[in-house]
Amino acid sequence: MQILQSPLKVEDNTKKADLLEIVSDKYCRSILNAIMDKPKSAVELSRECQIPISTIYRRIQMLHDAKMLNTSGQISEEGKKFFLYKSKIKEINACYNKGDVQVELVFNQ
Repeated sequence: MQILQSPLKVEDNTKKADLLEIVSDKYCRSILNAIMDKPKSAVELSRECQIPISTIYRRIQMLHDAKMLNTSGQISEEGKKFFLYKSKIKEINACYNKGDVQVELVFNQ
């Protein structure tokens, strides 16, 4: 049974602008889509989304700064530490009405 979450209305104009910038960026959208259901590393994202690794890291930083990612660390069999990223956000809904921009977030479970 799936529990329906009510959207969170974003009130801060700076946060709204940040979210709209993210949703308008094709790389951010690809990354969020790829990590919606399962956490992935930057290397996995680069390979799967066919985005250069440097771009992946820049967009991950942008998503992290906007608090849209859960980050967890793991250690590989070779003893190297790496991070996995998963989207906190399932939906971003935006509406423009008579000069007013409304943005709502639906969180990922």
